[in-house]
Amino acid sequence: MSDKIVSTFHERLRKCLNDKTSITATSLADKIGLSKQAISMYASGSRKPKRPTIKAIAEALNVNEAWLMGYDVPMERQDTSQILIASNIIPIPKTKKVPLLGTIACGEPILATENIESYVDMDSDIHADFALRCQGDSMINARIMDGDIVFIRKQDMVDNGEIAAVLMDDCSESQATLKRVYVSDDKIRLCAENPNYQDMIFFENDMNKVRIIGKAIAFLSTVK
Repeated sequence: MSDKIVSTFHERLRKCLNDKTSITATSLADKIGLSKQAISMYASGSRKPKRPTIKAIAEALNVNEAWLMGYDVPMERQDTSQILIASNIIPIPKTKKVPLLGTIACGEPILATENIESYVDMDSDIHADFALRCQGDSMINARIMDGDIVFIRKQDMVDNGEIAAVLMDDCSESQATLKRVYVSDDKIRLCAENPNYQDMIFFENDMNKVRIIGKAIAFLSTVK
């Protein structure tokens, strides 16, 4: 019956050594780094190997490990390199956790512990330092909706037209905002991606009130 033990390890090992003319107890011992005496003891049943040794022997003999242990399964070792993933199965990407930040108080370090609401999973191929949860509809034409999570890479400069997380330090409590940033010698312009919002423009000394904290590099949408 399938998946039931119908034989013993030493019987299966002896069968392999008798059937396989290309491998002997001596060559098997050399291949897995054991003595010929140990292989002989395994084959006689006077000594039982541990699981890692069984695995090494199965690989050396090119047989199914479960079969070698005596189970009623095919003897042939499955070649996992030939297994194809079904078209309807999507491999799970490797992830890492980054901090999800809440409201940022003026003067506090951006990654201060008190600013961290929780941690979110992010594809390990994305190089971001933290994430922000978006509020409002000012970036909807960039496909960033209310409640979406945007991943940010820390940097204090971005190219004109890039979306960045920005702090404006002219209040008792600052909050990061997400906008397209345009910087010139005499002004900084923060542009929403929604025609219902006017550009925010800062001139001369007021330019110092704007602080870029990072570039938006990816987002996780809550919209299905």
